[in-house]
Amino acid sequence: MGSEMNGGGTDRPAAEGEEEKKKGGAPPFEAPEVRFTKLFINGCFVDAVSGRTFETRDPRTGDVIASVAEGDEEDVDLAVKAARDAFDHGEWPRMSGSERGRIMTRFADLVERHADELAALESLDAGKHPAVTKAVDIGNAAGSLRYFAGAADKVHGETLRMRGQFQGYTLREPLGVAGLIIPWNFPTTMFGIKVAPALAAGCTMVVKPAEQTPLSALYLADLAKHAGIPDGVINVVPGFGPTAGAAIASHMDVDVVSFTGSTEVGRLIMEASARSNLKPVSLELGGKSPLIIFDDADLDMAVELAISANFFNKGEACVAASRVYVQESIYERFEKKLAERMKSWVVGDPLNDPRVDQGPQVDKAQYERVLSYIELGKREGATLLTGGKPCGQKGYYIEPAVFTNVKEDMVIAKEEIFGPVMCLMKFKTVEEAIARANATRYGLGAGVVTRDLDVANRVVRSVRAGLVWVNCYFAVCSDCPFGGRGMSGFGKDEGMQALDKYLAGKSVVTPIRGSPWL
Repeated sequence: MGSEMNGGGTDRPAAEGEEEKKKGGAPPFEAPEVRFTKLFINGCFVDAVSGRTFETRDPRTGDVIASVAEGDEEDVDLAVKAARDAFDHGEWPRMSGSERGRIMTRFADLVERHADELAALESLDAGKHPAVTKAVDIGNAAGSLRYFAGAADKVHGETLRMRGQFQGYTLREPLGVAGLIIPWNFPTTMFGIKVAPALAAGCTMVVKPAEQTPLSALYLADLAKHAGIPDGVINVVPGFGPTAGAAIASHMDVDVVSFTGSTEVGRLIMEASARSNLKPVSLELGGKSPLIIFDDADLDMAVELAISANFFNKGEACVAASRVYVQESIYERFEKKLAERMKSWVVGDPLNDPRVDQGPQVDKAQYERVLSYIELGKREGATLLTGGKPCGQKGYYIEPAVFTNVKEDMVIAKEEIFGPVMCLMKFKTVEEAIARANATRYGLGAGVVTRDLDVANRVVRSVRAGLVWVNCYFAVCSDCPFGGRGMSGFGKDEGMQALDKYLAGKSVVTPIRGSPWL
């Protein structure tokens, strides 16, 4: 998921975005003006120290959208210094939580006010459907800001009943400078999910967007300034993983790193922390999530759920249910319905055709990666039921692939592909389904489809995953902690638990003499 120290979670369910898309009748897409292409450091847009730039491209065509300033170690150092000064001497961590919340609410208002332009930028940069992007991605960012605006004045410690003539209490203090490395699949959503709790805690931060999709983060930085967030609190440094990302992870003056991306890069983040200042790290990494469909399920609903759980956002989702297990007694009917339904699936330009279900993969590298896994699946002996071929004269379009006759030891069943590839398998018993669902290094998400509450509860408690959906999928919100276990990482985004990674605990003990009680 992502690449090279780059860093996908939605506040609104995917279905909400799909409903927006189906309304249709949208005017022809007009490419937005790209207003911000420089680094954002200490409240100003500036060129990179090196003067270098890199190109961000339209995945529908491969054409250049804009040249963006390329930050590296020197630029990260300047951004960290600005964030450190804002934390050590600035007003943000010294404000009351309620005042921080008021400013964050203004930020959320501006995100919603500029939703059309943000959605257009992100759709152009990432190959997404504008209506879905506006409803889901932009709505999520604003929702996270509002949620944590409400949490900013609810950071509490505890009173301790000490032994002897002492009193104690705990404080929860902002950690300091946060390094936030966000992915390319949900750029605006992930900006909101990571920035909002850090702001609420009173931290300052350096944000590195993925080089594939840097435009929305720069736009959001400008909105943050207009909302009244003080200079130096939010800094945005576009760049590449081995340079800008590595510099954040290893910086001695960064106090915490939150990263969403691949498991491989998550390891590098942890290594950099260990070799520098042992900063705490939160990792939301890859997944190979199972969707288990039992024989009492509504078949039509189960088919639609499997499609959306796999192919929403072009399959570019860390929590995609790319392993679909169907109980043996309904397997053939499910497979037939799925194949029939996929005949009406539309791959094409999502910016100009409201009928489109799936746009292009984010860039050429990801396009080639997905196609290579599809070819590998065929060589391994899996049967390609539908799709799996490149399509279109230009751009990075792939017909969604559904594989049958997949075995657990096949690479396509074990490794995260991060594209529109479904592995369809059958099972006989609840015990077998649970065992096979857990036969993975990952532990991010899972889904179960059944009318039997006992079966649902058993599976929920048996599957090793950070988030389990019952008779739904991709339904999350700002109040729902999101994160995994195993090689899917640790730490939570969203929910009150997300504040924990930006807060340090402190115990305070004082003597108490002459008290009428202890």
